[in-house]
Amino acid sequence: MFTPTRHAPDDPDLDRILALIRENFAYMEGRIDPPSSMHRLTRGALAKACETGEVWSLGPPPRACVVLTFKPDALYIGKLATDKTLRGQGLARQLIAIAEDRARALGLPRLELQTRVELVENHHAFERMGFVKTGETAHDGYDRPTSITMQRPVTP
Repeated sequence: MFTPTRHAPDDPDLDRILALIRENFAYMEGRIDPPSSMHRLTRGALAKACETGEVWSLGPPPRACVVLTFKPDALYIGKLATDKTLRGQGLARQLIAIAEDRARALGLPRLELQTRVELVENHHAFERMGFVKTGETAHDGYDRPTSITMQRPVTP
């Protein structure tokens, strides 16, 4: 079992978390349009996410991570990444459970995430974790859906 850690803005592990995200989102290159926002993600942006939301990892060292952002009616799950050598071992589920605990503590009724239209395998993985499709969005400049929104209620 890996230990969950909530990171502070000055945590040196943010460099490892950034590398983990980049490595695990690289497979999307050429599959999704527009390209992933991970190309714009910096250590500074992760530090800011620690201040305005929460950044969690499982480790040490970080082997899986998630960025949580507070919305008025949901806790948004972003940049969920698991070391590819550890996939299938429940690390994503453990991070989703942390997100649900945090949402419950904050009085938020649901978890929310977005996944790209092209990444059907991700849709299925999130469905297996209890998420359902609730909408579609298009990135600026696109006249077709580029992402789907999925939500899951927080259990009391």
